[in-house]
Amino acid sequence: MKSDAYKVIDISQKLESKQTFGQKLADNVAKFGGSWPFIIIFVFFMIFWIIINTTQLFGKGFDPYPFILLNLFLSMLAAMQAPLIMMSQNRSAEYDRLQANNDYHINQKSENEIREVHSKLDHLLQEDNTSFLEIQKMQLEMLGDIQKHITEQSKIITELSQESHKA
Repeated sequence: MKSDAYKVIDISQKLESKQTFGQKLADNVAKFGGSWPFIIIFVFFMIFWIIINTTQLFGKGFDPYPFILLNLFLSMLAAMQAPLIMMSQNRSAEYDRLQANNDYHINQKSENEIREVHSKLDHLLQEDNTSFLEIQKMQLEMLGDIQKHITEQSKIITELSQESHKA
């Protein structure tokens, strides 16, 4: 078999082993920011904020109706989340590229091994075909000999039976 220098690797283990704190943080922010718990918590937080400021539960609302402070917090949240999510997506794209490259090399190795197995099977079949032909010739010769022997025996039996009827 041809030697393939490519060694199959575990992409996720390779990437996780060299992950920095910032990359881990970006992945966790992207994972949480794109989840239902985040959306539900965020909706409840905004509803709570609006209720407190419109009903003035604690005496005086700290962010009256246009909710400028809430808009400021939402803008800051979006400004912080966007680059972190982009960093996580870039890492995901790098993972996909490495995985595709690894899959390509694995497929090449598999294809080469399959070709080699096919060539070995073809070689065995060619050798066996000649052997089968020789065996078949020998069997035909043996069948011919057996048929001659049976014919001779039939003649002898027929002659003996005719002689016994005459006597």
